[in-house]
Amino acid sequence: MTGASEMSERRRRLVVLCPHFAPDIAPTGKVMTHIVEQWIALGHEVHVVTSLPWYREHRIEDGWGGKLVRKEVTPWGSITRINPFPAKSKSNLIGRAMSFVAFSVIAGVCAILVGRRSASQRTAPRRIDAVVAMSPPLTLGTVGWIAARVRRTRLIFNVQDVFPDAVVATGAVTNTAVIAVASWLERFTYRRSHAVVVLSDDLQRNVRAKLPARYASRVHVIENFVDTQGIAPGPRMTDYRAELGIGSEVVVMYAGNVGFSQSLENLVEFARRTPSVAVVINGDGVALQSLRALACDLANVYFGGYQPEARLAEVLATGDIHVVPLRAGLAAVSVPSKTYSILAAGRPVVAAVDAGTEIDRLLERAGAGLSVAPDDVESLCKALSSLAVDAPRRDQMGANGRRYVERHVTARDVAEAYVRLLPDSLSNS
Repeated sequence: MTGASEMSERRRRLVVLCPHFAPDIAPTGKVMTHIVEQWIALGHEVHVVTSLPWYREHRIEDGWGGKLVRKEVTPWGSITRINPFPAKSKSNLIGRAMSFVAFSVIAGVCAILVGRRSASQRTAPRRIDAVVAMSPPLTLGTVGWIAARVRRTRLIFNVQDVFPDAVVATGAVTNTAVIAVASWLERFTYRRSHAVVVLSDDLQRNVRAKLPARYASRVHVIENFVDTQGIAPGPRMTDYRAELGIGSEVVVMYAGNVGFSQSLENLVEFARRTPSVAVVINGDGVALQSLRALACDLANVYFGGYQPEARLAEVLATGDIHVVPLRAGLAAVSVPSKTYSILAAGRPVVAAVDAGTEIDRLLERAGAGLSVAPDDVESLCKALSSLAVDAPRRDQMGANGRRYVERHVTARDVAEAYVRLLPDSLSNS
């Protein structure tokens, strides 16, 4: 195999299809933004097709509305942003599905048209080396394949969460016809991808099990990464803690999407049993209203909205213990990227995940936290209580986690790994 340094010297032309991109704050958007930044630093030409920023409040952010499509030409390529048609309610699954389809169709057309000339606009049209499509939504993989076919190139399919397995496991989708169509579309896209990139061995086994043996070599593990410079350990007595009205008490925090994938009602039950500990739920999602109702009589439960990217390290430092919960069965199809950020912040993790899955193994390798069975309120409360009263143990786990991620893959490593998936010429695909 060609070495990373040699491969990086070959200038590639890439079209990226992703649901979010900076300045949007969605976790997958942050991941793809950092990868694109590294491709640019390596000298590659990149054309990003994404949505207008909308994740924070589930509506298009101020200053970005008024146009169906916005295109920005950059020194390294371009960014095309499309109206994502956000559904008014996150619980409106039919509306969200229609929005994904509409967005994906327009994104596919843009992916066919974008980057027809080089970034300098001075040379004749050149072929691109690959379309890189991120899922979810699964529909981006399908239109990415169509764009790749039209442009006579390859598709690299980046799978952050295995769909439809993730939504089936949560019970968010139960219609057998919808599940059957999504499963067929999933396998269709896997088979037609030059490479399928997943985040862990668990996801790799899941995807390979859905394919004939001859396709197994197409499924690659490229782990997500963390920005250890942007996220560093900080003092626990933060401005954010003061804004929430919390004193010096121990803070147990969940930060992220408040949705169907987590058993956050168990965290509220821990707060009910342990009034001396502050519990912070930081984020937004379809389950937020019901959690607020469940905790309405608890003075030690605090809710905070999404914060700007610049405050991420401060928010993470506010928590003395962080919780990463996934309902039973989900840890085999999803790897919460927030876990790496928590470790970078030097804080211990209590993960409620299936035994033997990636997050469970990660915490064991790093010595950075505890794992308990998913959906088990007794085990969760016991683990949180044990750390809440043991500051030296928390500090040691936090230090272990920080050391681990400092040795972990970087955004540059990940960017180069993607490029190494591409053969020297299109005729080799």
